[in-house]
Amino acid sequence: MTIQPPADEDLADVLTQALWAKVRAGTPNKVRPRKAATLILLDHTGPQMRVLMGKRHSRHDFMPDVFVFPGGGVEPGDRQMAVAGALDPVTEAKLMACLDRPSPGGARALALAAIRETFEETGLALGVGDYGAPDNPPPGGWTRFAEMGVYPTLEDLHFIGRAITPPRMAKRFDAFFFAADASGVAATLEGVVGESSELVELVWVTLKEAQGLGMPLITNVILKELEIRLAKGMSRFLPVPTYRAGRTGWLRLEAQATSAER
Repeated sequence: MTIQPPADEDLADVLTQALWAKVRAGTPNKVRPRKAATLILLDHTGPQMRVLMGKRHSRHDFMPDVFVFPGGGVEPGDRQMAVAGALDPVTEAKLMACLDRPSPGGARALALAAIRETFEETGLALGVGDYGAPDNPPPGGWTRFAEMGVYPTLEDLHFIGRAITPPRMAKRFDAFFFAADASGVAATLEGVVGESSELVELVWVTLKEAQGLGMPLITNVILKELEIRLAKGMSRFLPVPTYRAGRTGWLRLEAQATSAER
C-alpha cells in the first residue's frame, strides 16, 4: 500500500490533531483487530439524499450512546450464505487488496457480514425476494434473514473505506465500510430496534444533519469519504482509503491498483 495525500485539508486536520492526541495517551496492547463490516444505506427518494444511522445503547462498553452505521464482526456463516448476486469484480479486487490472505471468499464474507449485521441491528433485509427463502442458511442471523424470504445480493455494494482501530484501544476492529441504495431493501422485520436492543434509535439524516449527531470521529471521516465519492459519481474505480495509526499520526493509505482495476 502507498501513502497518498488526504482527500482534503479538513480531513487531514481531523485525523492528525483530534484523533492522534487521544491515541498517544493510551498504552499499546497485543489485541489483534477483528474483521468487521459496516453498511451505509442511502435513501435517494427525497430532495436530498439521506443515510441511515443508529444510536448505540448506553450500556455498551464500546462506543456507548453514539450514532453509528449498522455493523459488526465477521462470523463463520458469512462465508457460507447463498447469494442471488455476486460482488462487482472491481469491488471484489479492492477488498482482496486489503486482505492478508486475498481470496474471493474472504471478500465475499466481508460484504455478507455488512448485510447480516444491518439486518440484525435494524431489521432491514438487503437483497431480493424473487426466489423464495434460501435453503439451508447458516445458523443464527442468517436463519432469521432467510425466514424473511430474501436472498442477499452483493452486486450493488460499494466499498467506501477501511479503518483499523489503533493498538492503544482495548477493543480493536479492522472495519470495512460499504454503501448501498436503500431501494435494495426487500423486507423489514419489525421490533428490532429498542431499549433492549443494540441500537435504541434509527434516524434517516442528510449528510449535513449527520454532523449534528454525536458520533465517533471515524464515522465522521467515513461520511466525508462518502461525500467525496458521491460528488464523483460513486465510481467503483475511485481509490479506497485505509485509515490506520502510524508512529507520528494517522495515515490515509490507498491500495495499489490490481490487474482487475487497470
